[in-house]
Amino acid sequence: MNALNSNPNAPKLPEPVSALTGNRLNLHNRILKLIRENDLDEAALYTRHSIYSNCRPTIYTCNAVMAAQLRQGRYADLLSLHRFITQAGVAANIVTHNLLLTTYMDCRKTDTAMEHYKQLINDAPFNPSPTTYRILIKGLVDNKKLERAMELKDEMLSKGLEADPVVYSYLMSGQAKNSNPDGIFNLYEELKEKFGGPISDGVVYGSLMKGYFLRGMEKETMECYEEAVGQNSKVKMSAVAFNSVLDALSKNGRFDEALKLFDRMLKEHDPPKRLTVNLGSFNVIVDGYCALGKFTDAIEVFNSMGDKRCRPDTLSYNNLIDQLCNNGMLGEAEELYMSMKEKQVNPDEYTFVTLMDTCFKENRPDDAAAYYKAMVESKLRPNLGVYDRLIEGLVKVGKVEEAKFFFEMMVSKLRMTDDTYKFIMNALFEVGKHEDVLNIVGRMLREDPADFTSELEEFVAEALRKVNREEELTKLMEDVEREKAEAAAREAEAAERAKASAKAAIASLLPSKLFGNKESKEDAAAANESTPEAEVVAKENTEETSAS
Repeated sequence: MNALNSNPNAPKLPEPVSALTGNRLNLHNRILKLIRENDLDEAALYTRHSIYSNCRPTIYTCNAVMAAQLRQGRYADLLSLHRFITQAGVAANIVTHNLLLTTYMDCRKTDTAMEHYKQLINDAPFNPSPTTYRILIKGLVDNKKLERAMELKDEMLSKGLEADPVVYSYLMSGQAKNSNPDGIFNLYEELKEKFGGPISDGVVYGSLMKGYFLRGMEKETMECYEEAVGQNSKVKMSAVAFNSVLDALSKNGRFDEALKLFDRMLKEHDPPKRLTVNLGSFNVIVDGYCALGKFTDAIEVFNSMGDKRCRPDTLSYNNLIDQLCNNGMLGEAEELYMSMKEKQVNPDEYTFVTLMDTCFKENRPDDAAAYYKAMVESKLRPNLGVYDRLIEGLVKVGKVEEAKFFFEMMVSKLRMTDDTYKFIMNALFEVGKHEDVLNIVGRMLREDPADFTSELEEFVAEALRKVNREEELTKLMEDVEREKAEAAAREAEAAERAKASAKAAIASLLPSKLFGNKESKEDAAAANESTPEAEVVAKENTEETSAS
C-alpha cells in the first residue's frame, strides 16, 4: 500500500554497490580497461550505448568515466555525459555530485557550484559528505571568496560533521594569501579546541609556518617546521602536508631548506606503503626554481616526475610553459608543449593562447596562426578576445589574406561585434579588397541581417564613398531584398501547389458522389471539357449501349 501511495516526484535513491555484480560488473571492468588505455571517448560512448541495453551501467561505472574526464580537464564531456545519464534516469550518488562541484569550481563557476550545493541540500535523499565541503571550500578560497568559505565551514559544523583539518588548512591558506596572520592563528586555535588538544594531522603546519613568517617570527617558524618534520615528530605527514611545508619554505626565502626536504621526501616515497610525493610536490619545486631564474633546473625537475610515477597535468604544463614564455624561452616552452602528446596530456585554450601570444611577440606570426588553428582543430572554442588578438597580430604584420582566412573560419562560430567586423573590413579596405568587404556584407544580409547594423552600414558606405563605389552597396542591398522577395514568392507558390495537389489526391480517393455532394459549375464545366480521344471513347460507349 505504501508503495502505491509513494510520491512519484520523490528523488530516486542511488543503487547500492551490491548492484555491481554479474554482467554489470563485467561491463564496469570493460569500461575501466578503456579508461586505463586512455580511450575516454570510447569509454563514454560505450557507457551511453549501454544505458538502453539489457546491461545497464551502474552509477559507479558512470562516475568512473566522469572522474577520468575530470582528471584530464574534459569538463564539457563530463557535463554532457552527466546530462545524458540524468535524462536516462540513472540516480546520482554523492560521488556524482562531488564530481560536478569540482568541475564547476575548476571552471571558476562558483555561483553555479553553490546553486548545485543548495539543490543537493534541499532535494537529494542523502547528505553532503566531508569531501563535498572540502571541494566547495577549496574552490571558494581559490576563487578569492574566503568570507563565503568561512560561512560554509560554520554550516558544515552545524550539520554535525566533525572539524576537518583539511578544510581548516584551506581556510588558513586563504588567510595567508590575504596576509592575515591573525586569521591563520585564530583558525588553528579553533581547530585545537574542537580536537581538544594538539593537531596530529600535518596538513595545517605549512599555513602555520606562513603565519609565523608573516609576523617575522623566524625562530618560531623553524620550531614549527621541526615539530612537523623533525626526527622525533609525532605529526602525520602526507604528501599534501609535506607540500604545504615545502611551499611555506620556498616562498619565504628558504628554498635551500625546501630542496633538502624535497630530497628527503623522494627517498622516503615508497608506494603504496608510504606516499610522500605527488604532482604538487614537483610543482612547488618547479615554481621555486623559476622564481630564482633557474629555468633549466625547473625543466629537469619537471621531466623527472615519471621516475616517481607522477604524471603532470595540463595545469602543470601551462604553469611552466607560461613562465618560460615570459622569460624569453619560447623554444623550451615549445619543446614542453610537444612532449604533452607523448605524456597523453591534452593542451587547453590557455596552452595555445600563451604560445600564440608569445609567437607574436617574437615576430613569428605564421607560428602564432598555426597554434590558433591547432586550437580550433582540437575542438576547443577560443573566445572573441583571443580571435581579435590573432587578427590584430596578423594585420599588424601585413598578413591580411591570412586574417581573412581566420575570419571566414570563425565568423559562424563566434558572435562578432561591430568593432570586430570594422577591424577586418578596414584591413581589407586598406589593401584595396573592397569586393571582399562587399562579399562579407552580402553574407551578413543573407544569413544574419540583424548583424549588419546601421553603424556598420554607415562605416562601409563611407569607405566606399571615398573610391566612388557607394552605389555598389545600395545595389547589393536591393539585390538581396529582391532575392528574398523572389524566394518568398517561390515558397508561397510551392505551398499553393502542394495544397492543390493534396486536395486533388483527397478528391480522387473520396469521390463526391459517395457523399451526395453536387459538383460546382466550374467542376462540371471542367468535367465536360474533353479531349478528342475522350470523345471517341464516349462515342464508342454510346454505340455499344444502343446495340445492346
